[in-house]
Amino acid sequence: MEERKPAMRLNEEQLLDLSGYAASAARKAGALISDYAKREVEVMHKSGGDSLASQVVTEVDELAQSIILEELRSSVQDYDLALLTEELQDDGSRLKKDYFWCIDPMDGTLPFTRGTPGYSVAIALVARDGCPMIGVVYDPVEKRLYQAVHGQSVLIDGEVWQLTSPQPRSGAVLRFYCDCTFEENPERESLSRQMRDFAKAEGYAAGEVIIGGGAVLNACHVLLHRPAVYFKRPKAKTGGGSFWDFAATACLFNEAGAQVSDFSGRTLELNDPKRSFFNHCGVCFTTESGLTAKLGAFFS
Repeated sequence: MEERKPAMRLNEEQLLDLSGYAASAARKAGALISDYAKREVEVMHKSGGDSLASQVVTEVDELAQSIILEELRSSVQDYDLALLTEELQDDGSRLKKDYFWCIDPMDGTLPFTRGTPGYSVAIALVARDGCPMIGVVYDPVEKRLYQAVHGQSVLIDGEVWQLTSPQPRSGAVLRFYCDCTFEENPERESLSRQMRDFAKAEGYAAGEVIIGGGAVLNACHVLLHRPAVYFKRPKAKTGGGSFWDFAATACLFNEAGAQVSDFSGRTLELNDPKRSFFNHCGVCFTTESGLTAKLGAFFS
């Protein structure tokens, strides 16, 4: 058996350097996406999860991916990094290297094809143990860049950003951000009512259901609009998002002091060797401490 070298530990300077690579790649891919948003784009389908959002793909996804991979090429060589990206097959290198780039070249392809906001570029650096070390998200519509590095502050457009202080629940509206596909969910009315009921049961003045775009920007909007939550319940069918849907925003949430976990409140596993989808455990992103376990119990 080949002897494995000791795990490499990236220092602060190296992480900041790699964050710069990711930010540059995200901006360049975002510029391409913005350009194509003005054109007619061919919509194709791929195998994946059970929802339309997980199956739709365009030439733009693949072109954006090419830009990102080219921009990250030298970092992969210099730091011996693995790659996991949505539009290429998982080669298993994420389980062998100490760190891997985890890339969603365009999250929210479905709203993009519909000409509505909610799509973004997401790039994360994840350690082999599943810890998100870097998170970068670029919103091409708002031209807004979110960045986080493990142990550092969250930046929005290069400025240090902090989560707002919690409000008294009796005067606050708890916002529930939902994927764009929630619009067509046959259980939308009953689930929306349950979300509003949950908010009232937890002492909030009201609950508001907001149908957004893709998972990445929904999580970012949770951070920006406290108190808020974005969740996916466990389900039997394959889907529920994948590593590339949640790794970048998991880093943002960790460094902001917000809460990210599976639907039972356990650590979100971002490098599971057996699966890349989260339908078996669900996910929850929220600004409010202690809310996940109650959500899990309420919606079980």
